[in-house]
Formats: sequence, structure tokens, C-alpha cells
Amino acid sequence: MKTLIVGGGLSGLAVADALETQGADYLLVEARDRFGGRILTHRDETGYFDMGPAWFWPAQPRIAALIARLNLQKFDQFAKGELTFENEQGQVQRGQGFSSMEGSWRLAGGLGTLTDTLADNLPHDKKRLNSAVTQLERIDGRCIATLSNGDKISANSVVLALPPRVAAQITFLPALSAAATQTMQNVATWMAGQAKAVAVYDRPFWRDAGLSGDAMSRKGPMVEIHDASPATGGPYALFGFIGVPPNGRADQQVLRQHLKAQLIRLFGPKAAEPRQLYVKDWAFDPFTATDADKAALYAHPTYGLPQAMTGLWDDRLHFAGSEVAPTFGGYIEGALEAAENVISTLSL
Repeated sequence: MKTLIVGGGLSGLAVADALETQGADYLLVEARDRFGGRILTHRDETGYFDMGPAWFWPAQPRIAALIARLNLQKFDQFAKGELTFENEQGQVQRGQGFSSMEGSWRLAGGLGTLTDTLADNLPHDKKRLNSAVTQLERIDGRCIATLSNGDKISANSVVLALPPRVAAQITFLPALSAAATQTMQNVATWMAGQAKAVAVYDRPFWRDAGLSGDAMSRKGPMVEIHDASPATGGPYALFGFIGVPPNGRADQQVLRQHLKAQLIRLFGPKAAEPRQLYVKDWAFDPFTATDADKAALYAHPTYGLPQAMTGLWDDRLHFAGSEVAPTFGGYIEGALEAAENVISTLSL
């Protein structure tokens, strides 16, 4: 085999998609029991809810082109109405501005529709789930990957489409240089320390009250809230980013009580009993976060491919993933940018 792609998130899927189009020899392996990585759309009998990234923007050409090529449908983020603000004492104010996400787009069916479509388009014999790579060894010019079940895969080149911190947990033989290893461990994983809550309702009562669903809070537990409803019809939803540090939100029962109390403060008594309250804590997802990611990021780092992570194993070890994208690092557009860059460097 020529190319082994480790990681079936958007970037790894995009690399596989490009290699498949070129008729190249490759295999995509993913540690989870699903493709998508940090793109995770929870679906139940009534609707779909993005538990990872949800938006993309007009100034992001790769994601727009991919969605058009796959004949998927985008729609405008709901942005009509006033923003709600909550101060440190829990006092709520209206009329503090309008939707901060106005102009962004969402995907009908959730962003998981994008990664599911990419994965479904790949031949069955070129993709594997439940296949965590635990070791990579360089032997006689080949890269030998050992999976968690003991299987071994030989490839000419390897693309690590993983957060660099997660990739650094793989055993490399011979060991990578100290500079490469330390650099990988220093690249913060975007969203890895975050947790997201989605409250699902039968009616968009906040819209009826002239509110956009956008809220900013200095009290918490959610620090930023937005409308997460579909383009038309229900069920309707609000989602929020949880600002409590990971170690302070481990008790899910207590956390859910505080989430409901905050929704009541912000949006009134009709918010008291959501049909469902979903929580995804990425900080405790071992295929996304390491202990170093328990400190959540509140500002966007400067990303790109560091020099210490280039030219490894005579240019047979490559990196993809949003964190190594120089322009759109941390965004889903960055996952596609990184895939595009690694495709241009592979010797096919």
C-alpha cells in the first residue's frame, strides 16, 4: 500500500476522497466506531443536533465547494431578534445587540451529513473503523503501523490526520526527535477542552418573544448560547458552550441541573423542561483530547505546520488536521486546507 491515513475526521476523509479520485492506493483507519472526528451530529427520531462544530462562513471557499459537489444543502443561521446578556450576578438584560452569528451557514441534516457522505463514497475495503494505531515503525523504508488489535499495516507513507497532541501518544520506532515530539505536544487542539449542551423543545418560544436565541453569560455554566434549530419546522433547540473547567463539570447530574436553571434565567419558565438535554464533553474524549487539553482555549491560537513537524522519516510521515492549516487553523475549512496541502506533498 502506498498511503495509510490515520484518522477519519474531515481532514482524513478529504485526503482519502482526493486519493480515491486520483485512483491512488490508500487505506483510511479510524479509532472510533464512526467517521467524522470532532464533527458529531446526534440524531434521534425527531431531529439532528451538532455536538461539535456547527457553522461555516461565506469566506471559506473549500467547504462551500465540497458541499456543492456533494449536492448537500446549506441554510442561514437564525439571527432574527435581540441578544440576551447575563452578568456575574445572574441579572439578565435584553437589547444588548443582535445575533453574533448572523451571516454564518449551517448544513441541513447537520455537519455529520458531510462526513457521512464522504465516508459512504469510499470503497468498503479502503476504510476501517475501530482501528486505533498504537505504534508506527520505520523498517527498510516502509512504515509499519500496529493497530490496537495487533494487526499490522505496511505503507509507503503515513498521513496523521489527527490533532498533533493525540498523534504524539503513538509509539514511534525509531523515536521522533525531541523537537518534533515536543512541538506536537505543544500544539493545542481546538475545541478539545470544550463541552457543548443542546436543549431541545417543541416550540421556539424565544423567537416568539423576539429573541434570537443568542445569549452571552458571565455567570454560566454556559458562556455562549445560540439557536440550533433546523431551517424549517421543529424540533427547535438552543445550544451552548459550557465555560466550567473540565474537572468542575464531571458530575453530569449536577451540571444538567445548573444548565436548566440558567436556561430559565435567560429565556423564562418555558425553558424549564426541554424534551431532551444532550451534553458532549470533548475534554473526556480520548481520541480528541489529552490531559494537556483540560485547560480550555478561549482565544484562537496561531496554527500552521511547524518546521519541526516536516521532513520526518525522509518525508514519509505527514500531518493533516485543522491544527496544521496555516490560514484557517481550528476551523472546518482548515481541515480541508490541511488535506489539500498534504495531498500536494505526497509522492503518488
